[in-house]
Amino acid sequence: MRKTVLLLLFTFATVVNAQEVKTLSLKDAITFALENKAAAKKAKLDVENSEYQIQEVRSRALPKISASGSLNHNPILQTNVIDGSAFGAPGTTIQAAFGQKWTSGAGITLNQAIYDQSVFIGLKAAKSTREFYQINAQLTEEQVIERVANAYYQVYITRQNLNVLENNLKNTNKVKDIIKGQFDNGLAKKIDLDRVMVRISNINTQRQQVLNAVELQENSLKFYMGMPVETKISIPQTEFEITSAALSETPDMTSRTEYQLLKKNEQLLQYQKKSVQAAYYPTLSLTGSYNYIGQGPEMPWFKKPADGVYWSDYAAIGLNLNVPIFSGFGTRAKVRQAENKLQSIKVDLEETKLSLDLEYENAKTQINNSIVSINNQKENVKLAEEVFTNTNNNYIQGLASLTDLLDSENALVEAQNNYTTSLLEYKLAEIQLIKSKGELKTLTNK
Repeated sequence: MRKTVLLLLFTFATVVNAQEVKTLSLKDAITFALENKAAAKKAKLDVENSEYQIQEVRSRALPKISASGSLNHNPILQTNVIDGSAFGAPGTTIQAAFGQKWTSGAGITLNQAIYDQSVFIGLKAAKSTREFYQINAQLTEEQVIERVANAYYQVYITRQNLNVLENNLKNTNKVKDIIKGQFDNGLAKKIDLDRVMVRISNINTQRQQVLNAVELQENSLKFYMGMPVETKISIPQTEFEITSAALSETPDMTSRTEYQLLKKNEQLLQYQKKSVQAAYYPTLSLTGSYNYIGQGPEMPWFKKPADGVYWSDYAAIGLNLNVPIFSGFGTRAKVRQAENKLQSIKVDLEETKLSLDLEYENAKTQINNSIVSINNQKENVKLAEEVFTNTNNNYIQGLASLTDLLDSENALVEAQNNYTTSLLEYKLAEIQLIKSKGELKTLTNK
């Protein structure tokens, strides 16, 4: 029985260990998101759907062929009054019924557009529609990349803050052990031990709060990636090296995806205007039909002339010309509405370019400030570590008070947190700088 229990415990431990922690580089996180996030999937589906829209527009230029059939029973035939002279009885009128009790017909009809300005414009607009959805899919991917990268760095920094608290807790426990030994030997006051115990309790509370923050931020990252929440992840520290950014040349904002999407939308509106103007032009189409009809006193199906049912065929070929003359100024109003939309999007283009320029300048300024802040905070951490080490040694030797020791410890924690905050500000500014240069896709190469 004991062996069975041990075997079950071993099996359970093996299953638990099989749920390995997934180590995520930034590239891994972004690649996973682009393949699994709903927004990215829907953008790809929109591109696919644009092909179907193109096929729909193209169908307007292709011939339309349809077949039809009918079966009619006429229980009461209409009579017509005609002049009897046609039948050798001048001066009289004759009531004659035309038609048969039963008629059945089948036919096929073809309709082909020969000249229709709206069809030609629609074919040109269809290609631009495909390009619009392709650019929109690219913009969606960039938005996914940006959200994932921001969430990724947020998780890292919060984990760093957790490490700071755990190191702080470790140092404070060492101080507690020293004071406890001194108190037991009558060399320290109970209030000093109580102060340290309160300090440890506060650190534990802060640690639990940060642990909760880490879990919440990891869940947000997994959501942005389209990853199951129960997946365990780990972020390597090597991902956060500080590198100098290229700030010498101002990028061409007209190449940004946001701007290109508006330009493509402007092109579509131009086609829309031309499509409305097409109502001023005539249309010409070719029609053709072939029909077969049977008539008789009985249902014509499967009947012959011997049954009084006669079958015959007929065909027609023609041209249909439609020349618009006056539409009550409706077409003119539609053209002016289309022109108004074009003017509106031109304003949007100007505003977007100004916004993108501002985004780049702000990111550049934030990068420079963050680098200065990181260098300062790094030196400050070194200095705070030296002060804490010296104060700790002095306290052990009785040359410093507990208050001095706790103050130096607080200063060290604050310096370390300031450093990680500066690091986060730098990484977030770096993402914005890369975005403002239209290079977010390069993050998939890191």
